[in-house]
Amino acid sequence: MATRDGRRSFAPPPGMIAGLRRGAVLALLTVVAFMGGVSATQLWPVHTQTQYFAADVSVSPSLSSTVNLPMVVGDVIMSFDGPLPAPGLDAQVSVREEVTDLLRSGRLSTASLEPSQQELRAAIDSGVQEVAWKFALGALVTSLLVFLTYTVARPHHLGRVVAAATVATLVATLGPGTAAYLTYRTEKVAQFRATSLLSLVQTNRSILTELTSNADHGAVYVTNLLALSDALRQEFTPGTTQAPSAAKFLLVSDIHGMNQYPLMRQIVASEGIDAVIDAGDLLNFGQAREGVLTGIYDGIESLGVPYIFVRGNHDGASRDDEAVLDRLSRIPNVVLLEPTAGDYVEVGVNGVTISGFNDPRYYNERSDDFGAEQVAAAQAFEKATAGLTPTDLVVTHEPYAADRVTATGVTLNGHMHVAALQRGHVQMGSFTGGGLVNQFRLPPLTEEAQQAAQEDPETAGELQGHPYSFDILSMGQDCSIVSLIRYSYRNLVSGRPQYDDIRMINGRTLQPDPPADRTCGPDLGVVTSTMVAAPDLDQASTTAEETTTLTIPPPSRTPTHTPSGGQDDVAVTSGPPRR
Repeated sequence: MATRDGRRSFAPPPGMIAGLRRGAVLALLTVVAFMGGVSATQLWPVHTQTQYFAADVSVSPSLSSTVNLPMVVGDVIMSFDGPLPAPGLDAQVSVREEVTDLLRSGRLSTASLEPSQQELRAAIDSGVQEVAWKFALGALVTSLLVFLTYTVARPHHLGRVVAAATVATLVATLGPGTAAYLTYRTEKVAQFRATSLLSLVQTNRSILTELTSNADHGAVYVTNLLALSDALRQEFTPGTTQAPSAAKFLLVSDIHGMNQYPLMRQIVASEGIDAVIDAGDLLNFGQAREGVLTGIYDGIESLGVPYIFVRGNHDGASRDDEAVLDRLSRIPNVVLLEPTAGDYVEVGVNGVTISGFNDPRYYNERSDDFGAEQVAAAQAFEKATAGLTPTDLVVTHEPYAADRVTATGVTLNGHMHVAALQRGHVQMGSFTGGGLVNQFRLPPLTEEAQQAAQEDPETAGELQGHPYSFDILSMGQDCSIVSLIRYSYRNLVSGRPQYDDIRMINGRTLQPDPPADRTCGPDLGVVTSTMVAAPDLDQASTTAEETTTLTIPPPSRTPTHTPSGGQDDVAVTSGPPRR
């Protein structure tokens, strides 16, 4: 074709333009069909399982040739080196309920939990087949929806639309399917990587099976620290800290599913603890069965002293979920300070009064204003106990709530995993360093720590996290705080405890003004009563004066480590509502 100036130009024939247009439309539709298939598997993941494990499998939109298995204790990532880039696969792995039955039968071990090769292969094959047809169906439906929308305006193109949708679906399915078939093979694995806790277990497979024995080893170590601190206290501390105690409390928090009750039993026995106060986050994921799997409930019962508890944000799966509280209420020595929402209980231990309230938050909650929830919980507690004399100790989980209530002695909270003190307030650290899961939600090691790990092979694989810590609070015969002793150490999980810190705080720095005209002592026992806001002065109280005595029996199961000198039973008196 010639232009006016005589130059020749090239114009593609009409058929070529139409072909290019159809190719572009087909390519775009193929991408849409592919995304439709991916969306189908993500909205409705494929469920496959072995006897004790289950997984929900979906296709990732990235062509990464990677299988990713994210878990709460770390990720398993497998990269493949195939001839074609294949869509990534994600599998959310979970433990099935049948593991609980395995635990109860006494057959829980790594060997019994590990699926056989045949069982694993059957689960993979069935999962792959279902992923394939669900992906194909999603791709086809998406393509048809796009073109059917187009045919509303041009109904005479229906046949052409169906043909194009079919071709696009075949391309979107067969292309990734072929790539996956050629790539996801055992001999094509380029890299196997485990992160977080799983990486530690890969290099030290005995670490989980030896948790209980390591806790027993750590108990001996911590007992030595207790004896040393007692000797130093008697030698060097002021006379006020040596006053006879009417009650001694072990303060713990943020156990996070880690069974360190062999150690706690030893502390209770060697220190003459009258009651344990737990400020919450007993578990990790808000599921009551966690405590069954780890033996935590049996561990609590084995202590043989009252276990006073408020719920933390990891002890429920939803705002109204009280399954963990219900399970704890069946343990004879557990005292719940808020057994159900809005009902508050006061417990007196040798005359020392304790109250508190639960954290309204729950595991994995998303909120724009956590502070408002804590303010509301504190206000509900204050309203329900209006007109009553504040108890000596008030316990809750989060510091933002503890700062908004009043105690005669101190308020207590956990949650932060870091111990802190100020006048009238005690923040507990974590008894287990935050538990195994939380050990890895921390910043990287400092350069000094990394260098030390490289220089000392014995500590190169050690868990890094907050120190294990607990407090022993001693109350005097005048019901005031005598002393608070703080203990912290590391590396109990690996069986190589490392001393961090012991410090003793004079009770007068926490409670400068002791209560007047009160007497506390062992003869007063353990008393519980419902807290009810005081009536107006012109109203007569109709509260009955009856009390009933409940005896907490000795532990029904023989503990792994039997402490010497522990209590056999504890008498608890349930009284009328306190007005």
